Amino acid sequence: MRLLVLGAGPAQLGVLAAARRRGLTVVAADRDPSAPGFKYADRRAIVSIEDEPAIDRLARAEEVDGLIAPGTDHAVAIAARIANRLGLPHPISPEAAAVAVSKLRQRERLETSGFAQPRSIACRTPAEAAAAAGELGYPLVVEPPNSLGERAVRLARTAEELAAATAGALAEARGDYCLVEELPGLRAVTVNAFIADGRFVPLTITDPEPAPQPAFGVPLAHTWPADVSPEGAEAVLEATAAAASAIGIDGGPVVAQLLLGPNGPLVAKVSARVGGGHDAELCRAALGIDENTLAVAAALGEPVHAHEVEPTMVAGGACVRFLVAPRGVLQQIDGIDDAFAIGGVRAIRVYRKPGHVFGELLRASDRAGVVIATGRTRDDAIAAAEESAWRIRFVTAPVEAVA
Repeated sequence: MRLLVLGAGPAQLGVLAAARRRGLTVVAADRDPSAPGFKYADRRAIVSIEDEPAIDRLARAEEVDGLIAPGTDHAVAIAARIANRLGLPHPISPEAAAVAVSKLRQRERLETSGFAQPRSIACRTPAEAAAAAGELGYPLVVEPPNSLGERAVRLARTAEELAAATAGALAEARGDYCLVEELPGLRAVTVNAFIADGRFVPLTITDPEPAPQPAFGVPLAHTWPADVSPEGAEAVLEATAAAASAIGIDGGPVVAQLLLGPNGPLVAKVSARVGGGHDAELCRAALGIDENTLAVAAALGEPVHAHEVEPTMVAGGACVRFLVAPRGVLQQIDGIDDAFAIGGVRAIRVYRKPGHVFGELLRASDRAGVVIATGRTRDDAIAAAEESAWRIRFVTAPVEAVA
C-alpha cells in the first residue's frame, strides 16, 4: 500500500517512522529538500504541502491508497479534499476538515454550540483591529482566518505591535480579514485523543512549557500527566469530546488546546490530526499506545479496534523536552551517547545535519531536536529529560565566519 504524507519536517517524523515500520510505500511531500523526515520516504516530492493542485497531481501520479497531514494544520483540509476527489478513505470529511483548520469558522461553530472560548473579532482593516483592542484589551493574538504559516499567529501587547501584526495577517489573508483574539492569561493544557469507531478515547493531557518571547506559541516541553485535578481533567476531556463532535470530527486523531478558566475550560483550538510536538511519541512512551500507527491506519481506512486504544503500560510520568541550538552554522553535535545514558530516556531526535543555519528561536521549526523521557513520577521524567538535553551540545559557528 502507498501512503502520501504531507510534510516531512520534525512534526511529521513520528507518522513517517510508523508508516515505514508497517512496510508501506511512503511518499513524502515537503518544500524543504533537507527536511529530516525524507529519510523515511521511499519517494520524495519537493513541493509545498499548501499547493493543492500539485499535491492532487502527486497523489494521482503515485496512485496512493491514502493521504495524511500530521503534526500541523497546514494541509489537513487539503488531504481531506483530495482523498474525497480520488474516492479514497479518510477519517474526516472535507467539510469537517475545513472547519478544523479555519480559526474563524471553528470559533463560529463552537459559539453557536454554546462553548466557552476566548473572545475574538474578525477585522478587515487596521482601524477595525484598533477598535477590537479597545473592546478586548491587551494582550491580543492576531492571525489570518486560516492559520497555515508557522508565523501566522502574532502576539500584540501595544497599539504599535497590533498595527504591525494586523498588517502582516491581512497580507497573509490576501486582504480579506484577520482574527483579533483576547489572550486571557489562563493556564493552557493540551489534550490528545483518538476517535475510534465513533468513540472518543482520551489519551493524554499534558502541560506545555512556552518558550520566551519572541517565540510566541512555541513549546519548549510537554509534560504528562498535566498538573490538574481529577475534576478539572474530566471537564477538559468532556469539553474536548463535545467540541470535536460539534466541528464534525468523527474519526482519527484529535489534538486540542484548552485554557483552564475559573468557571471551567475554554476551548482555544481543536485540530483533526496528531500533535506536532511529538505528542504521539509521548503517548507511546507513557501508555504503550502507538497513536502514530493508529493515525496511519485511519488514513488508509482501516478499522481501529478497542484494544488498540487501551494502555498496555502506564509510566509514572513522561516528558518531551525540545533542544535549542545557538545561532550560527551547525558544525557538529556532541554528547548524544552521554545523553542516552540517562535513565528513563526513551528517544532522542536531532533534526538537523551539519551545515544547517540556526537563527533565533521564533517558530517550531527553529528547534534543533527533542528528548523523550519517562520516570516513576512526573518530576522524575522532567529531571531525566532536562539532564539528557543538558548533555547534548550543538557546536555552531557565526555565519560570517563560514561565509
